[in-house]
Amino acid sequence: MTAQQQITPLIDARGLHTYYGESHILHGVDLTLMPGETLSLMGRNGMGKTTTLKSILGFVPPRRGDVRIKGIPVAKRRPWQLIRQGIGYVPEGRGIFPGISVREHLVMAARPNDRGESPWTLERVLDTFPRLGQRINHDGSFLSGGEQQMLSIGRALTLNPDLMILDEATEGLAPLIREEIWKIIHEIKASGIATIIVDKNIDNLLEVAETHILLVKGEVVYSGDSQGLKEDPSILDTHLGVA
Repeated sequence: MTAQQQITPLIDARGLHTYYGESHILHGVDLTLMPGETLSLMGRNGMGKTTTLKSILGFVPPRRGDVRIKGIPVAKRRPWQLIRQGIGYVPEGRGIFPGISVREHLVMAARPNDRGESPWTLERVLDTFPRLGQRINHDGSFLSGGEQQMLSIGRALTLNPDLMILDEATEGLAPLIREEIWKIIHEIKASGIATIIVDKNIDNLLEVAETHILLVKGEVVYSGDSQGLKEDPSILDTHLGVA
């Protein structure tokens, strides 16, 4: 048995079948994420990327299949209980609350990790996102789209997570803001936090993530590393329209 096999995966999802009503969205999706690993979920719109994330977190529980976080089955556990296991979630749409200041967003969820450590303090988040420091008392809902994404990421980091999940990390953002967000994602990776990223920027995903899962109509058509995608560009060309 190798050293990696002895390490418990942060996420181990097997055979996920998820439905919206009678619509069968996920068809046997498998996903494994090890501590410190960065994984991308690729696919065109409507292929099941967000549903996969919501199935893992319990927002849309799968009808069949098994999800374990840190080796613990998540069935019948509420999403907030899973978040407290050390998961920072940056949802599509950012999840910023109107009437709540930037400071309040950042302190309301802050907590140490399960080792009692708090490497991501308010001060560190503001150092990482100087724009938030300049708007610390502003209503979060009045920020620009890029600033709201920074706030959503910063809020997730104050949980001092072992795992970050970013759904559409840079969607709809100006090019300079997208570049800034990708730099932060690299910093998160360098800090040892495992990450799952959904985004449409394939070049950045290939650069930052070690592992990639490509979904087509709720089925996994590729699961492997960046080298495999670079060696066979027809995979991305066929399923994403990029070479």
